[in-house]
Amino acid sequence: MSDEARIPMRRVGPAGMAGPEVEGEYELPLATLETPLFSSVKRGARVTRENGGLRAVVLDARMTRSVLVEADDAVEAAEAARGIAAEFDRLEDVVRGTSRYCRLLEIRPQVVGRLLYLRLAFFTGDAAGHNMSTQAAEAVLNDILERRPGLCYGSISANLCTDKKPSAVNGLLGRGISLVADMTIPHEACESVLKTSAEAVARLNERKNLLGTALAGGVRSGNAHFANMLLAFYLATGQDAANVVEGSQGFTTAEAREEGLYFSVTLPSLIVGTVGPGPSQPYAQDNLATLGCREEREPGANARRLAVFCAAAVWCGELSLLAAQTVPGELMRAHRRMERRGRGKPET
Repeated sequence: MSDEARIPMRRVGPAGMAGPEVEGEYELPLATLETPLFSSVKRGARVTRENGGLRAVVLDARMTRSVLVEADDAVEAAEAARGIAAEFDRLEDVVRGTSRYCRLLEIRPQVVGRLLYLRLAFFTGDAAGHNMSTQAAEAVLNDILERRPGLCYGSISANLCTDKKPSAVNGLLGRGISLVADMTIPHEACESVLKTSAEAVARLNERKNLLGTALAGGVRSGNAHFANMLLAFYLATGQDAANVVEGSQGFTTAEAREEGLYFSVTLPSLIVGTVGPGPSQPYAQDNLATLGCREEREPGANARRLAVFCAAAVWCGELSLLAAQTVPGELMRAHRRMERRGRGKPET
């Protein structure tokens, strides 16, 4: 039995980037068993390259970990919450002692009965920050318990983070890198490249991504298939693939305008890094170098840059799929045609 799982990997595009974070043309690395995704993202990338480039703006960057402590009653828990929040500067020094790069950004307490939850947000440089934030949270937790003997340990991770689970809190407060990618696609490009119209894409986005997701009970999300591109990009660049769960909770917007189709993706929880065990794999290092994410920059800059390319891959694949779904039969025709290449006729 083989001890390796092999997944097809390609660099597709190039995609055109128009700033403000990244400018130029870059191929996007993807690794997936859903091979039609390569062509789908490539079509979206062609749109960006031939029509002025995709814009992407980073809104925030932070990694979170929540800890739990127990008090005797709600009064003591509430008093502890106020006291801990007032000790931010001292706890910030505690965090600085755990790493060269980790910094405490925020403490958000929440009391439930006699339980005190603390959602801690950290800057973690170019690392995704799972271990760095857990180590810092442990130091904060130990300090609190030492200084407040009336409290006792509950858990080093209390699910208010929230890590690898669907939730509303990550979209509201941020976890990982939050950003938006958008551009306006001329009507001619909608017709010639996407084989559809701005009006058709905008209408489908409203009915499928927004209303359909609401009917399904989606959690603070409205998109067609962010998870497909996220997983492929995460695997190709050595990320923790399970973070696709929170990463895929984002929104697609589409508007038919006089000048063309305005199309955007909003991703509040992209958890990516350019250092660590995964990104250190040789194949990941090669892909990161292709994207210019191994350069000497200020801490955090390479991770933000990587998130921009991740958002570009999501934008390209999301646009291409929605365009295909506006045309009866196109989606399945494309899958049949592409999956015959090297695998034989697919099952029906």
